[in-house]
Amino acid sequence: MLLRKERSEIARFGVRLLEAGLTTGTGGNLSVIDRSKGLIAISPSGIEYKEMKDVHVPVVDCKGVVVEGDCKPSSELDFHLALYRERPDIGAVVHTHSVYATTMACLNWEIPAVHYLVAFSGHKVPLAPYATFGTPELAAGVAGAIGVNNAVLLANHGLVTVGRELATAFSVAEEIELVARIYYQAKCIGEPVILTKAEMSTVIDKFADYGKKPITTKKGRSSEGGSERQ
Repeated sequence: MLLRKERSEIARFGVRLLEAGLTTGTGGNLSVIDRSKGLIAISPSGIEYKEMKDVHVPVVDCKGVVVEGDCKPSSELDFHLALYRERPDIGAVVHTHSVYATTMACLNWEIPAVHYLVAFSGHKVPLAPYATFGTPELAAGVAGAIGVNNAVLLANHGLVTVGRELATAFSVAEEIELVARIYYQAKCIGEPVILTKAEMSTVIDKFADYGKKPITTKKGRSSEGGSERQ
């Protein structure tokens, strides 16, 4: 089976989309690319996440041609392909219809730096213009709007997040949904204070080392890369 590990991940994280409240029914989609093989595993169209097995997950090439699997790829295949072409650093894509992020998208609002956790995306979460789902126009809009960010809102539609691996892209989706909820609630009370670009740059720099524990060498010195600092 081609991309067995990646297909298994798609099935597992599809269930997690439901468990985390990031989508309902068969909404949303996920994909993972193996750039060395030029192949992409993407969630199938119209199959319930809780019923999905790795065998249901189709594998396509970088032009979107199915090379293995009997199920039809997600209707949003085009924007997954567009994102992989746009950004060589992207290894996985997650699309959700999470309630608060989608509320922002329906207002046609970007999500600014209302909370430092927006750094999971970048300095903000930009907005792609509305286009009918599954169309080349939507794919072009998503790829054109994401820039260097790890998340983009789709006007009147939902949220797309990216990462080097599927777990990372999923985490971005969770964190941006939290920030969207905070932004919504703050706007209900008053006008939230937005963090400065300088402060967000500081946070983004700190995030680069987040979760990376220094290694203690035999001489007791700490090292980020496994060897002593000179």
